[in-house]
Amino acid sequence: MKIAKILNNNVVVILDENGREQVVMGRGLAFQKQVGTLLEQDKIEKVFALQSDELVARLGELLSQIPLEVMTTCDRIIELSRQRLGKLQDSLYITLTDHCHFAIERQKKGVAIRNVLLWEIKRLYPKEFLLGQEALTIIEKRLDVQLTEDEAGFIALHLVTAQLNSEMPEVMHVTRVMQEILHIVKYQLTLEYDEDSLSYQRFVTHLKFFAQRMLNRNVVADDDATLHVAVRDNYPLAWRCAEKLNRHLVAEYQRELTTEEIMFLAIHIERVRKDSLNTRHT
Repeated sequence: MKIAKILNNNVVVILDENGREQVVMGRGLAFQKQVGTLLEQDKIEKVFALQSDELVARLGELLSQIPLEVMTTCDRIIELSRQRLGKLQDSLYITLTDHCHFAIERQKKGVAIRNVLLWEIKRLYPKEFLLGQEALTIIEKRLDVQLTEDEAGFIALHLVTAQLNSEMPEVMHVTRVMQEILHIVKYQLTLEYDEDSLSYQRFVTHLKFFAQRMLNRNVVADDDATLHVAVRDNYPLAWRCAEKLNRHLVAEYQRELTTEEIMFLAIHIERVRKDSLNTRHT
């Protein structure tokens, strides 16, 4: 690997065999080196081969401004998250590292930011929140900085954003819509959610992508009308609840659902309704 650009002693840019830039990180990697010289393989800690030149440029700029140990810590968090959650957008390297760097700096100055969505995040994104808590442990162990639980929530939102390929404000909006829907279903059908049940977790997953589509005005077209009728006739309570949700979304977001969308909501609502009844009777 030959150095194409030196960002600081620990970060350089190289060109791969296709002439595309990659960011390479390692302690003392570029110390007393010049453009065009070869890298020492034993000093390379991480190679970032991102999907776009824009991301490579943004990451390079970020890495030139933050301590190496912060980046390696965030890289550990991201790799752990990929193992648990699957594919995550490359932009997470930038957004999460940037967030954690400023969170650490704020904590050192005694300036903590409250996470107003913390309760919702715990309930709606339990896997991501657990990773957020593990991230705090990793940060404390490696960087000797103890962040608050609010930051575990912020990290969880970054992970959700990387799964949905969205921007943070949109994910926060999605979270609020999900909470509204869960609230309406709960009180319309007088049920208690079993948050550990598969039906609840499936419902929440469905709502996450449903809310994103709704806010982006992406419509699921009607398909099999006979199936709509079958679901409506077999699950009347769930169907009426889904229709109530439709009226709420029209009033609050000017988005009318298709019959197909109502049907899928009704199916998920029926599952959590049955689970709630079974839990109540055991």
